[in-house]
This record gives sequence, structure tokens and C-alpha cells, in this order.
Amino acid sequence: MSPQPYYADEQVTLYHGDMRELLPALGLQADLVCTDPPYGETALAWDRWPDGWPAIAATVASSMWCFGSMRMFLDQRAQFADWRLSQDVVWEKHNGSGFAADRFKRVHEIATHWYRGDWRNIHHQVPRAAAQHGNKGTVIARAVRTPHTGDVGRSTYVDDGQRLMRSVLSVRSMHGRALHPTEKPLGILDPLIRYACPEGGLVVDPFAGSGSTLDAARLSGRRAIGIEADERYCEAAARRLSNLTLEAM
Repeated sequence: MSPQPYYADEQVTLYHGDMRELLPALGLQADLVCTDPPYGETALAWDRWPDGWPAIAATVASSMWCFGSMRMFLDQRAQFADWRLSQDVVWEKHNGSGFAADRFKRVHEIATHWYRGDWRNIHHQVPRAAAQHGNKGTVIARAVRTPHTGDVGRSTYVDDGQRLMRSVLSVRSMHGRALHPTEKPLGILDPLIRYACPEGGLVVDPFAGSGSTLDAARLSGRRAIGIEADERYCEAAARRLSNLTLEAM
């Protein structure tokens, strides 16, 4: 018997249960896994690392964004054996989340991008943002010869005022507005999804929480499937998704 959705509409489907059981049962092939797993760094009941989940995620997609801390990735590095690391993005928050008084105040999290197979077959399109230092106008490049490029000749470059989005993204956290203790804002999820999933593609979040990844995916024109083990947050996500929440990014 196929798992029954907790919530479903034309773009999003949410399931309640353990991703290690549900994800194999769903038989999915997705464009991207985008998720924020429990880091396993606190004594809180919900903060327990689910052993084996990266290997299960690798059966669903060949591209994955995973949030975490440096400690988490180092502690669990063996569990990412099925994946190759392509890059990391730093999410700079407006407030700190650390409680230690003998360390720098922690105001960031890391999102790492992983892939499997040939990089040429992985969808990757860096979002562009307005240039911070003005428009260069039209530039005519001179002929150059270097050992690694050879003679490239003369070319004309027209500045459109856009630049590749930078790897450090400053986005306000959900402090005071969150439906889930570790909820990520749409403003950090949107560029990650746009980078790694084609428009109309399928995003899977095996730790869906209150549905922020599912929300970000549908708002960007992607489809999404989520799994959440805690029914309280399934209910919160279903309310959020059914209300077509539009959050400022």
C-alpha cells in the first residue's frame, strides 16, 4: 500500500512519518533534495541525528543542499560517502543562536551542496543579483595570450548590472516568527532551490518541519514533496501551505 499524504495540492505533497521508511516506499526520482536535518548537537528530544539518511537521500536525487554546522559535517562525514561536495554557502543571520560565553557569538549557518555522478549532468544555475559597485557599461577586451587560455582575441562585454550571487547571504532569521525551532526563512531557501532545481522540477525535503522548503519551492515554480516525523509540525505545515503563505524574502 502506498503511503497516504498528510497534505496535498497541485504543487506540494506532505507525508507524516520517518523518512528512512517513507522515502524508499515512495519510489521517487527528484531533481533536488533540500533539507535541514537534526544536527544532533543538543540534549533536546527532537535533536537526534537519523543514522543513514544521506545514503537514502542519494537514492532519490543526484543533487542536495544540506544545512548544518561545521561540527555536524565533521562528526557525520562518513555518512556522506555517497556524495561529493561542490560548495558551501554561508547564511549570515541578524542575531546569534549560540549559548557559549567562551566563543565568538555564532550568527551563521552553513548550507553545503552535494552531488553524485558527472557534474555536467547536475543542474546548476547561479542566481544573479544587482551589482554593488555600479555598471561598467560596454567594455571592449583587448587581445590576450596566456598559457592556459591562448589567444582569445577582441570581444565586447555589455554590463547588464547583474552579478553572480555571492556565497555569503545575509537574511533575517525567523526569530519571533518561526513555526518550528529551526525554521529557515524563504530568503535563504529560494536562491538554493533556484540554483539546483530547474523550473517545474521536483524538490524533496525529508525533514520538512513547518514546510518552509515546500513553500519556497512552490513560490519559485517548482514542485515539492516533504516528510516530517512530528505530527505537530505536519499540522503547522499543512495550515501554512493551505493558506498560500507569502513571506517577504
